[in-house]
Amino acid sequence: MPLHVLSAGDPTGKHLLVLLHGWGANAQDVAGIAPYMQLDNYQLLFPDAPHPHQVAGGMAAPGGKMWYALPAIFDFDQPFNHQADLQESRQLLLDWLKDLPNTTGIPLEKTILGGFSQGGAMALDVGMELPLAGMLILSGYSHGPIATPITPRPVLLVHGRQDPVVPINQAHKNKSALGELSLDVDYHEFMMGHEISLQVLEAAQHFCAHVYTN
Repeated sequence: MPLHVLSAGDPTGKHLLVLLHGWGANAQDVAGIAPYMQLDNYQLLFPDAPHPHQVAGGMAAPGGKMWYALPAIFDFDQPFNHQADLQESRQLLLDWLKDLPNTTGIPLEKTILGGFSQGGAMALDVGMELPLAGMLILSGYSHGPIATPITPRPVLLVHGRQDPVVPINQAHKNKSALGELSLDVDYHEFMMGHEISLQVLEAAQHFCAHVYTN
């Protein structure tokens, strides 16, 4: 099952930013940030999750996608990476990311992987198996204990203090876990909810512009 992907930015750019959308959104939603990032020499890719987003009654939401289903009663502090749909998405995403150098000409060492909410969880999950230049975790969480990365990389971790969807304690937990893995964490809390605000975009733009990818 190939992933549907939207592209933006400089098609001849030597650096790459991949951003994963959240639960119930799609690639088009996060692709809307591209004009605000203003990243020189960057290609940007936005893949769709492979599963249609399910709403009440098991019906698919028009245009909505998800990396995996969430139960009605959900506990962010309980590991749940055993789900079959999560594992399917994980393998599809990992295979696609590993093949990106062949399709873009940009090595993973010059690639930043990021995600919002559920997309941030996916980035934390698969990203540690890749030699990335950096990672962006925006209002995200983790599927369980974060694995040791195969190479060092800086991580931008951003969260809203008033987030009603993913509690702020998830950001605190991930900040601590990433620090214990000796990763350089650029941490920001903003007075916002579960969103990608202009403050988040400014922090992400600054982070991407200063990640050493040469």
